[in-house]
Amino acid sequence: MFRAFACSLGVKLTRQNAPRITALITRATIDATAAFERLKQLNQQRKRPFLVAEGPICLQRPTGLEDNPDYPSGHTTFGWEVGLILAELAPDAATPILSRARAFGESRVVCGVHNASAVEAGVMTAAAVVAALHGSALFRTDLDAARSELAGLRRHVSGRAGCALEAEILATPPY
Repeated sequence: MFRAFACSLGVKLTRQNAPRITALITRATIDATAAFERLKQLNQQRKRPFLVAEGPICLQRPTGLEDNPDYPSGHTTFGWEVGLILAELAPDAATPILSRARAFGESRVVCGVHNASAVEAGVMTAAAVVAALHGSALFRTDLDAARSELAGLRRHVSGRAGCALEAEILATPPY
């Protein structure tokens, strides 16, 4: 997931150079996974678009997703959750970070593996989880430590080389 946000952040995060950010997002992802898995259980009847109508998809068939409900999109939940946290850690880069998070979810519709409503539900699920996490003093403490870690990493960045194509793609709505 860090690779997806490298251009918008202006720095490549790894487990090695960003252990506090990694730990923060890993713990947040546990909560997000629990939330979207519960919602998927409640919406088992919501089949993915490629199971309802013929059309091209970006995955090889069988996809392994045939028994996994459409609603909500787990990928979107992850992408938006990470985007919200990174935008909070680097508010000066919030617009490109959240644009990248939005595109991460929209790619699921473009690829034919989710309906737009499942992507919207993934965004809402992530937003609810991150909002709830702010009620935890431990989360807020970890957020402050991660903010300092990211600021230190971003001080040593010389630019966003190789990111022009991504910026061009993100500027074009997929629908």
